[in-house]
Amino acid sequence: MNTNQKSSTALVWLILSIVLILLDQWTKQIAATNLQMGQSVPFITGFWDWTLAHNTGAAFSFLANSGEWAHWFFVVMKIAVSLVLIVLLKKMPRHQWRDALPYALIVAGALGNLIDRFRFGYVIDFIEWYYKGFSWPVFNIADSCIVAGAVLLILFSFRKKEEAK
Repeated sequence: MNTNQKSSTALVWLILSIVLILLDQWTKQIAATNLQMGQSVPFITGFWDWTLAHNTGAAFSFLANSGEWAHWFFVVMKIAVSLVLIVLLKKMPRHQWRDALPYALIVAGALGNLIDRFRFGYVIDFIEWYYKGFSWPVFNIADSCIVAGAVLLILFSFRKKEEAK
């Protein structure tokens, strides 16, 4: 493979992943430094608070109290998913952004939370959205990247089906 072919892969999208990982880690550091555990600081009253939480589980604290095996399960899963997506990006043409963008977002989210798991044994969450009696589980930038990436994968898959017809 010559240099021109290497630069034409979608690996360049990992720059976005790196930027988002840095943003995630920076915002988590700000939250950990300035918030007390469980204390809610209103940002938009009635909708959005800053609330520091430590998540030892997966999304929505799934398997949070499952012990050491769950910690290592999530570590291995995040590494495996990230590696698969990076390999797919390497094989993908750079211009294929409808696949590359969601993959880059998911890699950013997985690795952003993986860093926390290695550093602390838990993930730092700090964004809390709520309205009246409904409260979304506390989350972070990395979680947002994973959700946005998954949503885009689904939305773009509909477009692929339409284009195939």
